[in-house]
Amino acid sequence: MATVNKDMVIADMLQIDPGIAPILMASGMHCIGCPSAQGESLEEAAIVHGMNADELVDTVNQYLAKKAEG
Repeated sequence: MATVNKDMVIADMLQIDPGIAPILMASGMHCIGCPSAQGESLEEAAIVHGMNADELVDTVNQYLAKKAEG
């Protein structure tokens, strides 16, 4: 099962599973397609958007775990 961490670049996370995008967008991170997402870590983006990176990581990893259970 794939997992993510807050040091991962957002673009790399989306390569693992494009279904991560709606999770980030629903959390208020609407710039998934912007150029900075290609080189910005989840933690860096969370700071810019005033979000808790650890909570986002937990939410994304829960999604990935549930999907792996299939």
